Amino acid sequence: MNGSQRPIDDAGAPRHSLLMGYLCRICLAEGAEFRSAACPACGSACVVSNPELHQLSIAHIDCDSFYASVEKRDNPALRDKPVLVGGQKRGVVMAACYVARQYGVHSAMPMFKALRACPDAVVVKPDMAKYGRIGRDIREMMRNVTPLVEPISIDEAFLDLTGTERLHGGSPARTLGRLSLDIAAEHGITVSVGLSHNKFLAKLSSGLNKPHGFTVIGRQETVSFLKTQPVSRIWGVGKVFQRRLERDGITQIGQLQHLTGEDLTRRYGEIGGRLARLSHGRDDRKVVPGSGRKSLSSETTFADDISDIAGLSRILWRQAEKVSGGVKKEGIGGRTVTLKLKTSRFATRTRSRTLPHPTQLADAIYTAAAALLAKEADGTPFRLLGVGLSDFAPQSDCDPIDLADPDSQRRKKVESAVDDLRARFGRDAIGKGRML
Repeated sequence: MNGSQRPIDDAGAPRHSLLMGYLCRICLAEGAEFRSAACPACGSACVVSNPELHQLSIAHIDCDSFYASVEKRDNPALRDKPVLVGGQKRGVVMAACYVARQYGVHSAMPMFKALRACPDAVVVKPDMAKYGRIGRDIREMMRNVTPLVEPISIDEAFLDLTGTERLHGGSPARTLGRLSLDIAAEHGITVSVGLSHNKFLAKLSSGLNKPHGFTVIGRQETVSFLKTQPVSRIWGVGKVFQRRLERDGITQIGQLQHLTGEDLTRRYGEIGGRLARLSHGRDDRKVVPGSGRKSLSSETTFADDISDIAGLSRILWRQAEKVSGGVKKEGIGGRTVTLKLKTSRFATRTRSRTLPHPTQLADAIYTAAAALLAKEADGTPFRLLGVGLSDFAPQSDCDPIDLADPDSQRRKKVESAVDDLRARFGRDAIGKGRML
């Protein structure tokens, strides 16, 4: 496995070895034989090489520290400083730039802990609307490369470039190299690329050489490469399950390779079969366009804890409107409403309700979430409240006429009229009673 953009030197790629397949990330020259430490066309040392480079077509692209990178782009004074995107001391870190990560800071860390580890960090309030616009623009650039784009989140996606060689006049690797350069030129941020023969390995490889990496895992090297990787690299192995595997003496993927699927299923149930497949690099999932987003949510961390249901309900309504606006913009709706609460002691509560049909309406989202909130608001002080929507469906399937609720269509028309007025005169032009 050889695939980083980092310079290839005598230690990383011996001059006398023959590496079949190369791509220069600067001039995009490519070829079938690579015998040097530098690009034969431009002399750059930023060369990706792999024996199977030109035969691979499944990719994962991930923007590098997306939120923080956008903020550094928009404020050059932050370029060399540790930057954290998120709430203030009572919030959490949504993104940490690579300077901040050197201090042990990472996303989802409580902000007060992050500032304790990196006291010089600059905290920037997130601008989700801005990130959303840039994320959508980048996704459109991906779709100009191939229609087979499966978004995972606002800043990452799978791509299947099979059969695109004639369209783009080069291998999928070269097309990805061009796309990486175009994103940097147009949006001022870098991406890391993983290229392999399936989704699991593509995503794994994109995270190996951040930032601005380009990493390749070929078929022939798959098993040997995975052998020495920690079990945490396997999709679906979180911290809790990782600790369970470690208690069983399993810390590396190679140890799983020596166990049969039957053995692993007997030990760990359904996930055991997945461990058996992925430990050998087998993943038959297809890149499915438009199936990437799993949920859309809005969360608020309070400056002071809130325990009364009236105060929580007012915030919940604003969040329901944000979620509603997000799904309307994307032309989708969701069937499952999830309420998230975090107590003053950082204990998290999540409750969900599945609706009879998908919805886009703030009123429907709020009503379902408010019913869940009523059961949880027992005087406990909360530091965070959030609502999310998932189990998505096309807009055409959302909010059908409900004969059991004859007033539903009237509420739908009212909400649509409010949306139209806000589009013309601004978000603050009109509000509903629940906002007061």
